[in-house]
Amino acid sequence: MYVIRLADGTLRVPQSLSSDDGRLIGNAYMELSPGDPDYDRWLPEALTEEEMAERRRRWREENDELEREFLAFKAEQDG
Repeated sequence: MYVIRLADGTLRVPQSLSSDDGRLIGNAYMELSPGDPDYDRWLPEALTEEEMAERRRRWREENDELEREFLAFKAEQDG
């Protein structure tokens, strides 16, 4: 999950909720507005929605070699 910067400057910061024994209950985003005490801490790693879409597009288009390597590794492990 990534920190997402919306057009109005709001940041969506990933947050996980876990039980007392450490089991993951769920993931969500909390929103931080400019002026929020934690805003400046998260801003440097925030990506716009367009940057996120570009990363997803590049990953889908450019992962062929990595996928081949993984499938070869998996076949080696299975066989």
